[in-house]
Formats: sequence, C-alpha cells, structure tokens
Amino acid sequence: MYDIVIIGAGVTGCAIARELSRYQYDTVVLDKNSDVCEGTSKANSGIVHAGFDNEPGSMMAKMNVRGNAMMEGLSKELDFPFKRNGSLVLCFDEKDMGKLEHLLEKGRKNGVPGIRILSKEEVKELEPNVTDDMVAALYAPTGGIVCPFGLTIAMAENACENGVKFELDTEVMNIIPKEGGYILETSKGEIESRLVINAAGVYADKFHNMVSDEKIQIIPRKGEYCLMDKKVGGYVTRTIFQLPTIYGKGVLITPTVHGNLLTGPTAVDIEDKENTQTTQEGLEDLLKRVAVSVPEVPTRQIITSFTGLRAHWTEHEFIIKEVEGAPGFIDVAGIESPGLSSSPAIGEYVAQLVQGICPMEKKADFVATRKGIPNVAEASFEERQELIKKNPAYANVVCRCEVVTEGEIMDAIHRPLGATTVDGIKRRTRAGMGRCQSGFCAPKTVEILARELGRDISEITKSGEGSNYLTGYNKEDI
Repeated sequence: MYDIVIIGAGVTGCAIARELSRYQYDTVVLDKNSDVCEGTSKANSGIVHAGFDNEPGSMMAKMNVRGNAMMEGLSKELDFPFKRNGSLVLCFDEKDMGKLEHLLEKGRKNGVPGIRILSKEEVKELEPNVTDDMVAALYAPTGGIVCPFGLTIAMAENACENGVKFELDTEVMNIIPKEGGYILETSKGEIESRLVINAAGVYADKFHNMVSDEKIQIIPRKGEYCLMDKKVGGYVTRTIFQLPTIYGKGVLITPTVHGNLLTGPTAVDIEDKENTQTTQEGLEDLLKRVAVSVPEVPTRQIITSFTGLRAHWTEHEFIIKEVEGAPGFIDVAGIESPGLSSSPAIGEYVAQLVQGICPMEKKADFVATRKGIPNVAEASFEERQELIKKNPAYANVVCRCEVVTEGEIMDAIHRPLGATTVDGIKRRTRAGMGRCQSGFCAPKTVEILARELGRDISEITKSGEGSNYLTGYNKEDI
C-alpha cells in the first residue's frame, strides 16, 4: 500500500509530487498518458500572471500571487527558463476606465506589487506596436513568462530523484473507498493507498464523483493559439492583455521565453474532454480579436497553431480541499488559468494539507536542485567546446531550426523520467519546435530514440500508443 497516490502528471500534479518528496511518504503519480505534461499543461500560453484579476480572498488570488512570488527562485533551483517581462491590460474606451481602476484596486487588495495605470503615451513608449486606439493600460511589472514544459518536467524529475514513483500509461478506471484508504482500479491492476490526491485536470470531476455524493462538473474550455517565428519574437516585449470578460482574460499576445511570438487563446466551452483540434473559424476569430490590441500582427510568420483545454469549474474557483465524507481524498480541481502560475503554491498548500491529515518527518537527504539539459543553442563557444570534449554527439546538430544536437537528445532520453517519444524529446529539447515543425529532424530523432532505447524503429511513437511513425517494412532484408 502506498501512502499517497496522485492522479495526474500535469503541472499541478508534478508540483504536488515535488513538495511531497520532501517528506518520507511512499508516493506514486499515475497518468494515463505516456509522459508527464501530456494534457492541459502542454498547451497553454506559458504566462505567469501577476494576480490582479482574481477576486480578493479567493483561492485563485492567494495561489496566483504566492505562485508568482515563488517562480523565480524555483526556476533557479530547478533550472528551467523563466523571465519577468511584465504585463499590460489595454483599455480602449474612456468609458471603461472604471473597469481598469477596479482591476488596479483588486490587484492591490491581492498584494500584487508595483501595479499602476499608465497613460496612452507611456504605453506607446513601452510598446510601440500596440494600437493607437487604446486610451490607457494597467501595468504589472511582476508578470512573467515561463516554459510550461520546462516547469512541469523539472518538478517531475526533481520529485523522481527524491523518491516519488511515476506510473505512466496507467489509466485510473475506478476508485473504491476502503477502511483506512482507497483501492484504485487501473488499466494495469489494483493499487491501494491511504491518501488520494485528485489532480486530474478536465477529468477531476470524474474521480471526485466516484467518492462523493456532492457532485461537481468540470467543463473543458477550449482555447486556440497561433505561434509565430522567432523573427518576430520581439514584436511586443510584454504580455499584452485586453480588459477581461466573463470568459477570462481575453486574447493576449506575448513573447515566449524561447523568443517566439504567441497569441491566444479563444474560449469555447465544449463537451468532449479530448477535443484538441484547431478550427479555421477559431483561428480566424483569434486573429481578428488580437488585431484589436496589435493591428499589424505578423501573421505571415505563423509556424503552427494548437489547442489547449482548460479545466473550468462552474463556480470559477480552485477546489483544493479534503472531500467531505471521503477522508484522505483531496481534490485539486478546477485548476484553470492562473493554474500554471499558481502551481508551485498549490504544491506547497497541498503538502500542508497532507501533513495535517497524515504527518510525516522530512527527509534529511532531500535534494532541492536539479540541472537541466545543456542548451547548445545558447551556450558560449567555450561551453560548447567543453560539451563536445565530454561527448562528441554535442557537435552533431539534429534540429537545424532550434540548433538541437544529438547529445541533447541523448540526455533527454537517459535522464530521470526520460523521453520515450518524439513529443517527449520535443518538449525537453525543442527539437521540432522551429520553423519546419519537425520536417527535417523527426526521422533522425526517431532513429536516435530507437537506438538509445534498444527498440525497433517501428515501435517509436509520436506521443504514445497508436501514434507510430512506421507500421512495418515494405521490403524483405536482402
């Protein structure tokens, strides 16, 4: 029997796993996908929100502001990309200045440092490419950008190094309460645990409803994005929002931490929790709406589009608590935006909840730091030479667009929770994320995976079962 089972290996589940790995619990993370960061966490804007638009006193507000404050220190401990670039919320009509001032007041109540309203002239000085039609903006200097894959994978690897087990390709089918804990029926057999932490994203309602008479509903909120080439990554330097609506923070445009330009998301509530298809209508709507903020969006530089699903609870609040009538079952549900920003704080908070239910001593040998994969593209000449001296594979460029080498791909495969799929390599190294979108490097990446994992090349997949690149051979060996 485990002490703790965490359902879900997204950013929230991995943040919780990392915090719990400080203690002497026997913890396992279950996920139905073939890798961590395969669900909601892989498809979002990578924004670290300042925390000015959440209702004062709400769990969203508390977790957002605390998570924002933790992010920089965490990025240094766990070696993932993060930048405090600041954010602007544009106001387009003098009649709406009251709404902007209301946001300012909420931000101050939430404890967001440094926020203030800027005049049109001040905004244009900071961001020359925003529309001339705006009249003012709320400026939040603590807003930031992060690599969502880098953050999630870093926390997962650190948790793994500190003893947390990860059982991937393991779907939870049913949860049965028993005396002193729970039985989880999974696609790979039964697992028993004293405590269960439900961090299952859009499926969190499914697991909550298995153990509670008070039902909840999590609605998949679909958001479409467009990603532009690094040539236009500096078109704006801060994250540009529009005044929020009932559907969220509106369409944004932002640089990414890797130097691209990103715009999105749309917001459409759907029923299918697996529907991540982009649509022509959705993307056209997105580009039309972002043009309100930045009229001359360089759309000819779009290199890809994608869709993410947000786990929207009908009450629009984070649910982070032990479920009434289900002792030892902790919900971490409804974690939509600002969930990524809040994740370090949610991990910290849930660990405190667990300590209150089942106290445990801290580990004397907990390792708080983790070193990421070397980044040849950003390394100095001397650093590259040192890497090549240790392993000549760092001289062999596989992905030309992002300058990712064979050495980096090998590192991604052989480190804790190493990549086993092409998408796993992509999220860890950025091989395939450039202009050609894997057109050049995918075949070589498949070859390296097969070689390093000791598998036949036909077994290598894009993202797990059913996504094989090759289905067989059309010629017999001669």
